Amino acid sequence: MNRAVIEAMTQSGETAESLASRVGVDPKTAARWASHGRIPQTRHRAQVAMALGRDILELWPEALRRREPVWFRRWADIEREAIALRGFELAWIPGLLQTEAYARATLAGEALTEEEVDQLTKARIGRQSVLHRARPPLLVAVIDEAVLRRPVRGRPELMREQCAHLAECAELPTVQVHVVPADTGMYAGLGGPFIVADLDDGTRVAHVDGQVRAQIIDQRQDIATLEQRWARIVGEALPRAQSLDLIRKVAAAWT
Repeated sequence: MNRAVIEAMTQSGETAESLASRVGVDPKTAARWASHGRIPQTRHRAQVAMALGRDILELWPEALRRREPVWFRRWADIEREAIALRGFELAWIPGLLQTEAYARATLAGEALTEEEVDQLTKARIGRQSVLHRARPPLLVAVIDEAVLRRPVRGRPELMREQCAHLAECAELPTVQVHVVPADTGMYAGLGGPFIVADLDDGTRVAHVDGQVRAQIIDQRQDIATLEQRWARIVGEALPRAQSLDLIRKVAAAWT
């Protein structure tokens, strides 16, 4: 039995039937999560945790055991502690907003074993639990329009699903997605992607990706430089509502 799930259901007043209704599964499936200790599918874990008022890590710690590379763990810890995350992406959908299929596709062509791809994919999807915890961080993501239109090895259905998922995420109250339109021309974002995390003690830390390795930056002068870049990038992006309309149009175009 999963005692953590049983305890959470008791305290929240949820039954297998009510939980199943909220998540959109059969009541027998919801009952198995407690009585047999089975772990919900990835797409359901965040919904169940939210319904029970718990973090995913509390309910299924084994499912979220650390799979990310050692070099990335410091940033993963910062990400979990952040009260706000602001990031720009030039090439990919941000990791916190990726579908499992898209996440897996981003690893194609790397010198990785099938097991390593599985581990990295699960780690990335597991990080998304921060968006569905009791007090999620504010996430503001700015992406270049080219990210939405870049095909994935001739699989339009994968991009249709990913764009639709991105639009879904963009409707969450603590998530904002903005798109820099394709006709913008030269702008500050072409220098590369980055994320700035605000922590509850008032400090700011940044993550900057590179071809060889990523860097975690906490020097005030460097953070100030990224803040200036951020302001210039956001200035080129479409407003939230227009960005969402564009994402939906691109999703429909992937046929």
